Amino acid sequence: MSNVLLDYEGPLRTRMGACFPGERAVFRGHDLHADLKDMDWIALYTFGITGRRYSQEQIAVLHALWTYTSYPDPRLWNNRVAALAGSARSTGALGVAAAIAVSEASIYGWQPEFAAADFLVRAHGRINGGESLEAVLQQELLQHRRILGYGRPVATLQVDERIPAILARMEGEKIPQGPHLRLAFDIERQLLQMGRRLPINYAAVVVAIPLDMGFSPRECYLFLLPSFMAGMPPCYLEASERPAGATFPLRCSQLRYEGPGRRLWQQE
Repeated sequence: MSNVLLDYEGPLRTRMGACFPGERAVFRGHDLHADLKDMDWIALYTFGITGRRYSQEQIAVLHALWTYTSYPDPRLWNNRVAALAGSARSTGALGVAAAIAVSEASIYGWQPEFAAADFLVRAHGRINGGESLEAVLQQELLQHRRILGYGRPVATLQVDERIPAILARMEGEKIPQGPHLRLAFDIERQLLQMGRRLPINYAAVVVAIPLDMGFSPRECYLFLLPSFMAGMPPCYLEASERPAGATFPLRCSQLRYEGPGRRLWQQE
């Protein structure tokens, strides 16, 4: 038997918390209903992820990062799943859970955001070590052929509408732009000088802001997991109000099929 299994046999030991029914609930060493009873939900959520507390102004900006990307548009890939679940008369829990799961896509969503956070941290470290931003970008492009967080497949040349909104909110809360966010915009300018018109998108900004608050890339990823969720229940509800199957119906004749031709089954 693995030594790991033997070492961890018996009662579970945890630093995170425990429930004592009829007595109390402990959250990272604090009584949830006494010590943390007045804590904002996102403040609690970030405390659970990072173990750190943030100012009211920082929490307001973190709130806004979620609010400004809550689009109840069923055409979006993840919201479409929630809508189709409603159309199929599945449960809200299954529909929203599936929509959150597919938010972890490789082109949109959390995979690009995690990669953008990882790159910003690496690039920041290398530049502080004396390398030029241009050299860092050239190597990244040579190795990966793209810089995640730049360019937007659905609106390549337009400004991402969420960015001015979150920058204005930061200014309103008197939260200065930190080194990762400044670097994110420096990258956009440097890419343009290198002949690559790739406007910064929300993925770079939405991770740069928590990075500047001390989040790690993994903590950014965990913080952003529910960030699309507010737009999902409206899509589910609206599809549920239509007749079953009436969301995104598509005739077979509308498909341009180029695969194998029709085959007839022969009974032996």
